[in-house]
Amino acid sequence: MSGARDRDTTNVVIGSIFHSVANRAASLSMKALFGYSSRVYVVGREHANGAGGFLLASNHISHFDPLIISSVVRRKIDWMAMAEFFPVPGIGHFLRAVDAFPAERDRADRKTIRSAIERLKNGRVVGVFPEGGIRDGARSLLEGAPLRAGASTLAHIAGVAIVPCVILGSDRLYAKRSWLPFRRTPVWIAFAQPISHFPELEKSVARQRIEQELTAAFQRLYADLRQKFQLTADDLPHPPRERMRANPRNPRRPFHRATASVVDFGMCVSMNLVQSRHRLNGRSAEEMERYVVECENLTPHEYYAAPPDVDLVTAIRNASSGSITWRSPIETGFPQNNIARVDLFPSARGKTAPTVIMLHALMSATHIGYRRWAARFNDLGWNACFVHLPYHYSRVPRGHWNGELAITANLIRNAEGLRQSVIELRQLISALRENGCNEFGILGTSYGGWIGALLAMVERDLRFVALMCPIVNVEHAIWKNPGTAFMRRELRRAGIAPELVARHFHLSSPSHGMPLCDSTRVLFVSGDFDLIARPSDIAAIHEKWRGSELLRVPQGHFGYRMMRETIARLKQRGLYEANLDNRSTASAR
Repeated sequence: MSGARDRDTTNVVIGSIFHSVANRAASLSMKALFGYSSRVYVVGREHANGAGGFLLASNHISHFDPLIISSVVRRKIDWMAMAEFFPVPGIGHFLRAVDAFPAERDRADRKTIRSAIERLKNGRVVGVFPEGGIRDGARSLLEGAPLRAGASTLAHIAGVAIVPCVILGSDRLYAKRSWLPFRRTPVWIAFAQPISHFPELEKSVARQRIEQELTAAFQRLYADLRQKFQLTADDLPHPPRERMRANPRNPRRPFHRATASVVDFGMCVSMNLVQSRHRLNGRSAEEMERYVVECENLTPHEYYAAPPDVDLVTAIRNASSGSITWRSPIETGFPQNNIARVDLFPSARGKTAPTVIMLHALMSATHIGYRRWAARFNDLGWNACFVHLPYHYSRVPRGHWNGELAITANLIRNAEGLRQSVIELRQLISALRENGCNEFGILGTSYGGWIGALLAMVERDLRFVALMCPIVNVEHAIWKNPGTAFMRRELRRAGIAPELVARHFHLSSPSHGMPLCDSTRVLFVSGDFDLIARPSDIAAIHEKWRGSELLRVPQGHFGYRMMRETIARLKQRGLYEANLDNRSTASAR
């Protein structure tokens, strides 16, 4: 009996020593590994090294997060990890060696909760990811997505504080190049002061208060890291698959950049040649001053107010396909431009099906590509509308080229063209609603993306807003864009100052406004090599329109790859999937 007891004691001691050695070895290995691969910047480390038990709650952007966070904190962290990892040979042994414990991702497991509470009450640190998995963009708590209630529940039951943590940059480690010698991928981590479990409050009130404090802390840490380290859009969280695909060493990338630059430059030259046909007169500055004074006190809703059009409602009701025209509420000096037109591509589901509105680029060469995409949307149960924007296609005045008059040194005409576009689109949406359609998607490219962004500022109910290479920074578009060099010369010759033009930006420049629609349904798409709609401008509005998504495509301002990748991304997010059961029913009828 005594011998058996001694053997049991010996086994416990040996197990304890092995566990301690394994823990220490894992800790040193992680410090060495991430010291080699990463350059970690830490803010507020002292908050994570306090005494006693507490819950450490972090956002989650990669599988490397718990390892990196543990490597910069003096206290040992017992991480709550996904249960499916534990049966895997090697990974399961490692997780147990570092005192991680399994948690079901989609349901509350009593054993997991008891284990976490016991560890916390014993003065240990337990690490959790309140998002429930790896998240980026609109799905991330950093962009306003809701927290799961588990962290607040654990903290309140265990009677411990929560230390918020935000980590950025670790998702780059999915790219193979990040592990090359001397690369040292930057990672940024910030810890906030502990949040109380509010023992003085009633249980439900306390948990709600914890969640509010935790959400605010995450947002604050996120903003602090971006400001302190001047982080760019590429530094912020991206989907793991996107990071894995990133390969700047691709030998074709320099060729793509060179080709895109040549095409963009050629188009900029063409735009300047077209603009050179239009000069300002001696009254232009006075007229611009008068126009700005009339507009500067208007809100976007007032500027883009759309009068109802009964005839348009009737025309859509009676139309089965083909084109719809109506009198534009904005009168211009060109009769052809005063007739609004949209080409309808109905699906088998009829007029009540969701509708995608396609907005073409400036001086768009052909509508054939849009017709093909309209057919694809029809197959998915969506109706499609191809809009003839002002001074394009059927609205081109005699003696001018397609889109020539949409953007010139005549800024008043430019602004009125934008206004005309948005008001006509609002009339179209209203008329479609009157005919039973309640869901709308916007697909805009370049000039059409500019108009789509302005529409998002005044329309609330949009299923998705996909803006490809949109013109969002009008200040840059006028005064620095290579495609508007002649325009700048004319404006300076006429004495029209940037300060005067800027007084209209709250109405015409999307980067100076905010969306009325749900920003999580906005997808910005930028071209890596774009010389016209700068990627930095699109990244800036993506950050300002909190919750929106940014997709980067390796092309210039002009190219066909962007449309394909945009549609693919919308499909991944489920933003344009129609109810196929309803579609099948409609087809059967």
